[in-house]
Amino acid sequence: MNAAVQCVQAGSLSEAAGSTWSNALLIGNEVVMSGMTGHPATRLAFHVGAPLDTYAQTLVVLNKVRSLVEAAGGHVGNIYRLTVYVTDIADKDEVSRARRDFFTGQAVFPTSTLVEVSALVFPELRVEIEAGARLDLDLRTVEKR
Repeated sequence: MNAAVQCVQAGSLSEAAGSTWSNALLIGNEVVMSGMTGHPATRLAFHVGAPLDTYAQTLVVLNKVRSLVEAAGGHVGNIYRLTVYVTDIADKDEVSRARRDFFTGQAVFPTSTLVEVSALVFPELRVEIEAGARLDLDLRTVEKR
């Protein structure tokens, strides 16, 4: 038997007309998300002034992830997995700082992989994050062993 699948739509994260991907799918209790970037916020900042740094881009991306999880009926404590792509591994401390600030007060952080890549879809992008969430768990209440 196939699990029920729903395409998750968050108001501020519309998918481009003719896109060949979904931002997020709800499969049973699991929210599976495509890689999220700081676009268009980074592009707007790039044209107005200085581009957003890696810390700021990471927070933009994590807030997009939160919006998708909330649109699926969840909350930030449901996020259990992050795969982070950066264009410069030297930015790892900025990514870590943003994760710490974003998940403040959480007992346990999501699992995470950090990988350096040669480029992302737009040159001003410095970070992209894929995330996974389960609506039937809450990392805010998990105890460390």
